[in-house]
Order: sequence, then C-alpha cells, then structure tokens
Amino acid sequence: MASATSDESKTGDGATHGDQRAYIGSFTSAGGWGVSVATVEPDSGALTVKYSTDIVENPSYLALSREQGVLYAVSETPDGYGAAFSLGDPDRPAPLGLPAAVGGDDPTHLSLTEGHVLTAHYSSGTISVLPYLLDPEGHGTWCGLARPTDVRQHEGSGPDPERQRGPHAHAVLPDPSGRWVLAVDLGTDTVHSYELDAERGTLRPHHAAHLTPGAGPRSLAFHPGGEWAYVTNELDSTVTVCRWDAATGELTPGATVSVLPPREGGDLPRNYPSELVVAPDGRFVWVANRGHDSIAVLALNTTGDQLELRTTVDCGGHWPRHLALSATGERLYVANERSGGVAWFTLDAETGVPTWSGSVDAPAASCVVLA
Repeated sequence: MASATSDESKTGDGATHGDQRAYIGSFTSAGGWGVSVATVEPDSGALTVKYSTDIVENPSYLALSREQGVLYAVSETPDGYGAAFSLGDPDRPAPLGLPAAVGGDDPTHLSLTEGHVLTAHYSSGTISVLPYLLDPEGHGTWCGLARPTDVRQHEGSGPDPERQRGPHAHAVLPDPSGRWVLAVDLGTDTVHSYELDAERGTLRPHHAAHLTPGAGPRSLAFHPGGEWAYVTNELDSTVTVCRWDAATGELTPGATVSVLPPREGGDLPRNYPSELVVAPDGRFVWVANRGHDSIAVLALNTTGDQLELRTTVDCGGHWPRHLALSATGERLYVANERSGGVAWFTLDAETGVPTWSGSVDAPAASCVVLA
C-alpha cells in the first residue's frame, strides 16, 4: 500500500464544509494521484482539485455514504482490498481503520447496502460482502471495514477467446428494494441475482439472466421507477433493456440497442463501453464509449422499456471510464482515464445532449463521485 501524500500544488484554502465536493479515483500505477478532492463551483459546475492522497493503491472505484460521512474505495490490485475514509473534513479524507482484503483479485466496483459494502472482482470472477465496522467502544461511530462475511464464485465462460475464458465479475449493486443484489459478469454474459441476508451479511444465489453470447456485460443501472434496468455490453457496444421484477428477484433481458452511430464510409474504431447513468426523470441514458471516445445519448420512452440512440458527442478526452450526474441532473462529469482528466458538460433539458463546459487535470482518472 502506498504512503499518504499531500502535494501543495494540489491543496488549497477557500472552500467551506458546506460547499460541494467531487472525489476522483485514479490508477496510481499509471501516475494517478490516488483519491483526489475537488471543489465544485455552484454556478458553472467547474472542478478545482485541492488535495490528493495515494495511501490506497489504484483506487479505481469509489462509493460515498452521505449518512455516514464515509468514502469507500477498492484497490484494483491482484490482492485486492477495500478501504474507508472519514469525511469529517471533506477536503482531506482520513483513513478509517486498516484496509480489508476483499477475497478476490482486481476489484473493479463497489456499492453500499444494508450496512455492508459489496465488491466485484474482475480477475477472480467473485463478489464479496464486507460489513461496516462500528467503534468497539460503543461510541456509535464508523471505523472502517471488516473482512468479508461472504464470497461468491461465478462459474462459466463465453465465446470471446481473449476476454471470456472464465468469469469476470465487473459490477455488483443492490436493487431499489434493497432485498436483492445483482452481479454483472462480463466473462459469462450473465447477470446474477442474489437474495441478501443483511443480518448475516450473506448472499443466496437466486437467478441468472443470460445475455447475448459474446456481449460482455459490464455495468448496470436502474430506471427511477425501478421496473427496468439497463446493462452496458463492453464487447459488442450495446445496451440491453431488461425488465426487473423485485417481487420475484428475476431480471429478463429484452431489446438491445447500439451505442455507436451507423458506419459511414468506413469502420468505426474498436470500442468498449464502460459506465452508464440514467437521468433522474427517466428520460435519457448516457453511456461512455472508450475507443470511440464519445458519450452516447439515448432517449427513453415514458415507460422506460424502449431506448433509442439519438447522437454521440466527444467525451472531452480519451478513454472515458466513468460518468457521474449532478444531483439536479443538469451536468454530466466524465473521468477520461488515458488523457488524464475529468470533463464536465451541461445537459440540454429537452434533448439530453451534453455540451462541453470544461475539464480539470486528473492523471489516470477512473471514477468521479459527487458529494
């Protein structure tokens, strides 16, 4: 684990605790700063990086608990681990306890549910449940992460000989009801649903939804209504619309839509969609295209069961790995990994089309979370 650093060129005064922050994760192995803190200018949405710490190696994905005032990170390393940071001072995240091994290799995603952190591990094809730790002296304060109470191993493969020789769990998250956990596996073209026992911190396998062979599902997001979910497919540059039944815990794949424009006079570059986000009002979906280096704008119908690609716009950099929406849905933030920055866009309320507004340097940026 790397030591903590704070470079004066990336620290500064002037922010108050009531101001909005953005937390940026990055790959330290590629020159990233680790976990960085940026202030958010209220009127323009502009980011200014104020502080960074590389105490966690390759914190490629972050999740924020506003209730706890805690930021969680995974270390995307062969012996993966999770870490927690106190945001008592939102400008300087402070480590909470010791890092906790996640029970898998190269964790790529984490989410929060029912007093636990869920983690997905690409190389080992596993997912884990890690409980929050409370102060043992009974002060009611959070003090980090415990070791996993459950680790689930996926099985199988897919038709792509390079990317699907075995399972590759890429995302794991709770459904809107909190009863179920969904795990997206790129290597087996499957979305698994598990029943969560929050008291014991365990997962019971329940259902497996099989997507198009070779699609390579990577990430998933729910419609605000909770009855539909959208899965990005990294290997065939599509999004699959899925019906979600919270009563039965079953995901049913439906129509698939391309996230690339039609070919005009030549082949498009090899493309690997990454993150997707859904508008708070359920009218649009935005998908990050790595390779095409664009943001796909897809329109939803009123019920959420149909998607249509409207356009793509330049992502403001190279290799967009992650997207985040402002709370109001007025702005979109893009972590461009290979060009090393976070760009922000203003979203047209009628068309959903992003307009580039600015960017900030953030080497090897992999994730951005707004507080």
